[in-house]
Amino acid sequence: MIINTLYILKTTQKLKTIFGQIPDFRRSHKQLYDLESILLIGIISVICGADSYNEMENYANSKEEFLRSFLDLPNGIPSHDTFNRVFSN
Repeated sequence: MIINTLYILKTTQKLKTIFGQIPDFRRSHKQLYDLESILLIGIISVICGADSYNEMENYANSKEEFLRSFLDLPNGIPSHDTFNRVFSN
């Protein structure tokens, strides 16, 4: 179990680094969530079967403790509207 956790953390750190290179189109004063966190939660939730922005939010809420183990989420889980805005652009 420890090996799997370390592998997941290493992989997510690599993905955060890659996502950190993507330009953020959002206005800085309206950002409650890091773009990297939104993208990573979105991808993880889709891999786990989410088919909509509502399902991305539901997945993230159900796995919040796990997600907080490697993501800074000071404002909680992004809403389905946030996922929609980010992934629609």
